[in-house]
Amino acid sequence: MSFAGKVIVITGASDGIGAELARQLSIDKPKLVLAARRLAALEAVAAQCEVAGAQTLCVATDVSVEADCRALITATVEKFGRIDVLVNNAGVSMHANFNEITDTSVYENLMRINLMGSIWPTHAALTHLKASKGLVVAVASLAGLVGVPGRTTYCATKFAQTGFFEALRVELQPEGVDVTIVYPGVVATEIRRNGWNAKGETAGSSGLSETHAMSVEECAGLIVSAMRSRKREEVMSAKGKLGRWMKLIAPAKVDAMARAALAKEH
Repeated sequence: MSFAGKVIVITGASDGIGAELARQLSIDKPKLVLAARRLAALEAVAAQCEVAGAQTLCVATDVSVEADCRALITATVEKFGRIDVLVNNAGVSMHANFNEITDTSVYENLMRINLMGSIWPTHAALTHLKASKGLVVAVASLAGLVGVPGRTTYCATKFAQTGFFEALRVELQPEGVDVTIVYPGVVATEIRRNGWNAKGETAGSSGLSETHAMSVEECAGLIVSAMRSRKREEVMSAKGKLGRWMKLIAPAKVDAMARAALAKEH
């Protein structure tokens, strides 16, 4: 499908996957609504998208705040009158062993961003998505399919996100709304270095091996392709696909693969 003239909302659009996704979608000349906390960074991405022919609206949004999520949808409809696609991309990574965490409220804080930060915009946009027979996209993670050591917090949020959107897909299919869940692995962005440590503070380094990280351009391209075909899911990388099926027949092997994904110095 073409996204020409379609109204597409992207959360977490100020950098990384969200920003690149906006740039690649701009080729179709859609109406892009870019959301993130950093307005100046959003405006820089918007300028690049406009050069390619997209119309844009930037909305400063903290997805951990329900009122912000609802205000984002309200601003979208006030500006463009409809919503055709909602891409729930905003999220925060975290790396810490469970026994390193002294304050478990960090689980709740991360859940507000990675889970509720995709539920709230979807809930607010639901009526509009039904009217357009639109598409909901959830940018999950391979950590939402396979447990990874040192990632109990992140896996908890991403498994929950996966379960929510799988159930929502079945609910919405009769009404013509499709749900696409994408599962990136290690992508060459700053998400892990900007993610949290055991104290819920910026880690400053990645806890995973970045040696074979997928480029952000390839990752965004796979998402765009999945969106065009309204594909139910996109599991990225051969290792990701293999790990998913091996989990059923050789779970101990998958545990070993997960441990091997850790950075050597961790």
